[in-house]
Amino acid sequence: MSGPASSLLSWSDDLSAVDWDELSALYRVAPLGDKGAADLRLVFGNSMFRAFAFDDGRLVGAGRVLADGRDCAYLCDIAVHPTHQGRGLGKDIVQRLVNLSAGHRKIILYSVPGREPFYAAFGFRRMTTAMAIFENPARAFAAGYLSDDGPQS
Repeated sequence: MSGPASSLLSWSDDLSAVDWDELSALYRVAPLGDKGAADLRLVFGNSMFRAFAFDDGRLVGAGRVLADGRDCAYLCDIAVHPTHQGRGLGKDIVQRLVNLSAGHRKIILYSVPGREPFYAAFGFRRMTTAMAIFENPARAFAAGYLSDDGPQS
């Protein structure tokens, strides 16, 4: 494929254009976990910005931003189908979401461990004070999302 991924794809932010079961399958094969169709409908519906990429009507990429309109925007759930990985689609999704989030005082995300250099190319920098509460902390530790360094009290 030559040129940016977006030149051959159609883009939408329209929730009615999404087959939620297809989106759920995308997250499983990306692989970014098992996210149910109903949960995805809820979280994308509650997101200020979203980007869906379609190749000949097939959903091949997605991402969303939780944002408050002024202070904080949080990029999350960025997924690319394996058939389209390595072709610039992930970069296109992130750039679209960052552009939509312009005007917020801070744009944040947390990445799959090891993908930090990918996001650094967009200007993201490691936060020294980020903390989280996970539903399943043992799994988050095992996956590398949490470390046990730093204060615990």
